[in-house]
Amino acid sequence: MPTEAKKFYEMSLPERRAEVQQAAALSDAEIAALQPQGGLSLEQANRMIENVAGLYSLPLGIAQHFVVNGVERLVPMVIEEPSVVAAASYMARLVKSGGGFTSSSDEPRMIGQMQLLDLADPAEAAARILAQKDRLLAAAAEIDPLLIRLGGGPRDIVVRELHSAALGTFLVLHLIYDVRDAMGANAVNTALERLTPLVEAISGGRAHLRILSNLADQRLAKAACRIPLAALGFREFSAEQVRDGILEAWAFAEADPYRAATHNKGIMNGIDAVLLATGNDWRAVEAGAHAYAARSGRYTSLSRWWAEANGDLCGELELPMAVGTVGGATRVHPTAQTALKIMGVHNARELAETIAAVGLAQNLAAIRALATEGIQRGHMALHARQVAIAAGAAEDQIEPLAAQLTAEKTVRIDRAQEILAQWKLQAGEDD
Repeated sequence: MPTEAKKFYEMSLPERRAEVQQAAALSDAEIAALQPQGGLSLEQANRMIENVAGLYSLPLGIAQHFVVNGVERLVPMVIEEPSVVAAASYMARLVKSGGGFTSSSDEPRMIGQMQLLDLADPAEAAARILAQKDRLLAAAAEIDPLLIRLGGGPRDIVVRELHSAALGTFLVLHLIYDVRDAMGANAVNTALERLTPLVEAISGGRAHLRILSNLADQRLAKAACRIPLAALGFREFSAEQVRDGILEAWAFAEADPYRAATHNKGIMNGIDAVLLATGNDWRAVEAGAHAYAARSGRYTSLSRWWAEANGDLCGELELPMAVGTVGGATRVHPTAQTALKIMGVHNARELAETIAAVGLAQNLAAIRALATEGIQRGHMALHARQVAIAAGAAEDQIEPLAAQLTAEKTVRIDRAQEILAQWKLQAGEDD
């Protein structure tokens, strides 16, 4: 990527695009998809959702220094919040000093649920369904021949007995379905609906809800890292102070759901940004992540941090990661296609493993800042630019105004407007 003479963040917008185009071997059309005139068109948007009236843009940044399973990747991130991309990049560089991220992922198995009601004997109905498991799996395998040819398709049938004060005892059938490189909602929901008559005939019940579950706990992604103790110190903070502060911050999130909610939100800052960039369903992954964080019956941290015997800091993150590289907005949105090419991922599992690494990096950035200089130092310096713009600063006033607000530690729009008024008055006096 950038030469040592000029860092990526120091480049102009055209220079950054040229660097990305060269690094990812993008065509002119692909790099144009990162610009308003080459991205999603109104005509394309009108076919994606209903009642389209316009487009809504967000910044797309490139996180650097991510080494995942030995491969260095550029990571496109779409987010409006300042400091996220920079923080992820910086933490990835720290992790790189320890060999980078080691990531893994499960086979892309999704869970489809079928609610079965009006059963005379739920336990007997469950037994009948399980006795016919092979027949049901064979029927499901006929629904999508293309998916079968690609190596996917139905893998298992599970039946659960649930109890509700409103409904009494009822059954839920789980169809475990390998969706290959798709997120999988359409494939799973179609299979459930096509199996309904057969399941009803076998069980003697009535199939009600038939829908994919976003708690994709059979489709987990995991990222781990090791950071040498010597790499952790900065400014007045010793390496041991930084490491121990990070461990204490993680312990707070592990023990307290109020802290865990914000801790996990920081993880999702990075994950959601990559999901948006690649056209994936960030809401589905969010839902699965938070449900997984509460799987023990108590909401807690998605990540884990510890110190090795030699003093190095180690961390890991595991969560459901139902993402796709085919189908849906991923294939319709030209910018999402370019984002996937920039990342250099070849399938959904590589994408999931990279996203997990980004989440772990983002978590490290947040708890490192909280445990040392405080979260506001770096964040407010970047937020000051947005405040300057909101206050009405001209292009040549944004940076000096942001710098003054940061120096004063008063990053507020009313103070920004006061400074602009003072500058205007001074300019009039000079005239």
